[in-house]
Amino acid sequence: MKAQTIAVIALLAANAAHAAEYPDPERFRGAIDAFQAAEAESMPPRGAVVATGSSSMRGWHGRIADDLAPLTIIPRGFGGSNMHDVRHFLDELVLRHEPRAVLLYEGDNDVAAGLTPEQILAEFDAIDSGVAERLPDTRIYILAVKPSIARWQLWPTMVATNDLLKARADNDPRLTFIDIATPMLGGDDKPLAEIFVADMLHMNGLGYDIWRDAVRGVLVEAERAYE
Repeated sequence: MKAQTIAVIALLAANAAHAAEYPDPERFRGAIDAFQAAEAESMPPRGAVVATGSSSMRGWHGRIADDLAPLTIIPRGFGGSNMHDVRHFLDELVLRHEPRAVLLYEGDNDVAAGLTPEQILAEFDAIDSGVAERLPDTRIYILAVKPSIARWQLWPTMVATNDLLKARADNDPRLTFIDIATPMLGGDDKPLAEIFVADMLHMNGLGYDIWRDAVRGVLVEAERAYE
């Protein structure tokens, strides 16, 4: 075995040994129970589109139904979550609604917590398998991990994560990757400052305008016929 190959293997092993671990998803039990309490009062329709993910999805709740009209959207974002959390709560968040499609935004907090692109992809693959096993005709639309000023130093890892997620979608007709990241970058290839709130991580209305336009062109066009 060549010395260079040995060095690469050693580096990969070292990275794996120091890889971060996902926190306990049950820290979000209160948020999941709140969704279910609301559903006990008024259960959303089956066959709709479940939109789930972290705080960027949660922040879209107030306008997502209008932004993606005429689609019926079930908003299920929970702030601070990651891909593993969606996997853990898949039954309660997604499968119980028997959706025809899922709109997913995760990966942002995963990267910030030190998870590798490969770890994130493995969690997505588990979500995909869980959906396909129970709802084989349900489509998954994967939103790219977004750039932000607050986490700009992590952008190379986010790009690598997006590349892996896009490759999955390119090879599976049930999956669609939606690039909401590129239009959030300016002419200097850095995040547009005017689309963020003061923390430079979460988006304001201008940021969600970008998401609306990027997602409508894919999701609404594809799903309108099933509404």
